[in-house]
Amino acid sequence: MATIDLDLTINDEKYRRGDIDGDLKLVDFLRQEVGLTGTKFCCGIAVCRVCTVAVQRVPGGHQEAMRACTTPVSDLNGKIVTTVEGLAKDGELHPLQTAFLENFSFQCGYSAPGFLMASYCLLDRLKRSPIPTADVDDAIQDAVGQHVCRCTGYVRYHRAIRQVILSTPGLVTA
Repeated sequence: MATIDLDLTINDEKYRRGDIDGDLKLVDFLRQEVGLTGTKFCCGIAVCRVCTVAVQRVPGGHQEAMRACTTPVSDLNGKIVTTVEGLAKDGELHPLQTAFLENFSFQCGYSAPGFLMASYCLLDRLKRSPIPTADVDDAIQDAVGQHVCRCTGYVRYHRAIRQVILSTPGLVTA
């Protein structure tokens, strides 16, 4: 692909770059061009989901989990990207980050950013469309069940995500 003029927002900061290879993968752009190294590269074929980020196609739109290792930056022109670095606000950890710490979910930490970002997208979905409490475990499985964790911390991730969902008003119905 030819070079493009890239205009996107990452973690509430505008990035405009001219003469960028449109085929450059988002994970490489984040790590090499922007200096955000929280998004990890693992399988390179979008299977492990370690590289998951959240993308809004329009301001105020829903957060969509997207795998950065296979997404070319040309697909993101004009979009809003949130990475793991963008979860904390004003020095305060996001509730998911706090729950991951409380539940010892991080272990080696390599896959944690992907789990966090997929969970962040799940919370956004539940804010827009709450689900019955009985469906929480299935919703978590749908959101992160395909994510790969080399340390096999799946139970801890699930517990942390469930904790946040059940303690956040408006995400579940009776």
